[in-house]
Amino acid sequence: MTTNSAAPSGQPGFPVVVTLASGAIFLSILDATVANLAVTDMHVSYPTASATDLTWVISLYAIVFAAFLAPAGRLADVIGRRALYTAGMGVFTVMSLLCAVAPNLPVLLGARALQGLGAAAMIPASLAVVLVDTPPARRAGAIGIWAAAASAAAAAGPSLGGILIDSVGWRSVFFINVPIGIALLVGIRVVPKSRSTGRIPDALGTLLLATGVFLLVLGVTEGPTWHWGDLRVLGSLLAGAVLLGLALLRSRRHPAPAVETGLWKNRTFALANLVSLFFGAALYAWMLIGALFLVDVWHYSRIAAGLSMSPGAILSAIVAGVVGRTLSRRNPRIVVSLGALAVVAAALWLALALSPHPQLWTMWLPVGLLAGLGMGAVSTGVSSAAALSVEPARFAGATGLNMAVRQIGGALGIAALAAILAPATPGAAAPYAHVVLFCCAMMAITALIGLGLSLHPHKPAPTTPAETPPKPQPAQR
Repeated sequence: MTTNSAAPSGQPGFPVVVTLASGAIFLSILDATVANLAVTDMHVSYPTASATDLTWVISLYAIVFAAFLAPAGRLADVIGRRALYTAGMGVFTVMSLLCAVAPNLPVLLGARALQGLGAAAMIPASLAVVLVDTPPARRAGAIGIWAAAASAAAAAGPSLGGILIDSVGWRSVFFINVPIGIALLVGIRVVPKSRSTGRIPDALGTLLLATGVFLLVLGVTEGPTWHWGDLRVLGSLLAGAVLLGLALLRSRRHPAPAVETGLWKNRTFALANLVSLFFGAALYAWMLIGALFLVDVWHYSRIAAGLSMSPGAILSAIVAGVVGRTLSRRNPRIVVSLGALAVVAAALWLALALSPHPQLWTMWLPVGLLAGLGMGAVSTGVSSAAALSVEPARFAGATGLNMAVRQIGGALGIAALAAILAPATPGAAAPYAHVVLFCCAMMAITALIGLGLSLHPHKPAPTTPAETPPKPQPAQR
């Protein structure tokens, strides 16, 4: 079990802890969205690159990010939250600088992949920081702030990216990470170091896990581009499934597994993973379809499209913070299910009302606010259920696994979006409505599964013989 080497009096304050944790997830999510708008402008810097080549700037980050989230969570439990946070943030910051100054596309793609690796380490390490270094009574509120930072990044991505790219250039979306990353690297030094007697996770199992997830997400992400019958897609999906299966089988028997499969014996954690899968599919498809519709059908500029989507995302961040402060340890099912139903209502409204004629004030903004309210609630509810369903020593591993499942769901959602829009007539609203209905179905399933979520106080099992309560001894005569 991980313990702090510093005395309680040496603990950093609550604002410092949540700022460090929230800053890490903000940067990770921001870079998953802000670069989407930069691809067109990159063609000017790299004129010999094809459009397909440039989309790898987005795909590589997402694929590597998803592949290493679960292994990073296990590593955080072993080497300590501060050590992994520092390593992840350091790699992310340096690679952001390299992305910003990349002289050619191969350098940019390599830096982008390593940036995703750093981001994968930052996510579980940051939540481990906020959970281990805050009092138990404030953990739910801390998770809410952490989830709110993710929603804020989603809100800032389209509008901030549009403003930076149009006014400064595409390289600025990477430069902006550097000063923030340096500040967070300095700040993390106030968090006490942690020690553990645990073993480094199984190297072979970790390699199988990361490669399996990489190939699965690769096949799903590139399926619409390469075509689903292509041998590259079929080979990626088959090989990924086999490797992932081998990793899970090996983890069941290994003393230091790459995946803590025992976590799935916890009903709440297993259901939280299922919620994350379907929620991720709806969330990523929803965020992208909104931007595409505003630009392609209503012919908004990138800045206008980003600003039009921001109110809902900002409300999502606010709701996530409020829900986190008020969330009872026993009612995540209410938060998740009601939040998901709010998104279902918003999706039905949007699908029925979409037309080629702009309806910003009468339809788009109200729908966005309703969806933002629901998504903020679901995001915090499922994060709380996943993290608080396990003992503190397994926070990071549980978080990494849950976030990895959400990323896989996101890849499936984007693939479904691409498949639905592929045969669409330019400017037609109906195909976009079909994507919205897909999001509606995913959130309906989320609401149904969310009804099973509950949190009960648990008594962590002793992890060492020294922690085992002594057996009563017979009285001496």
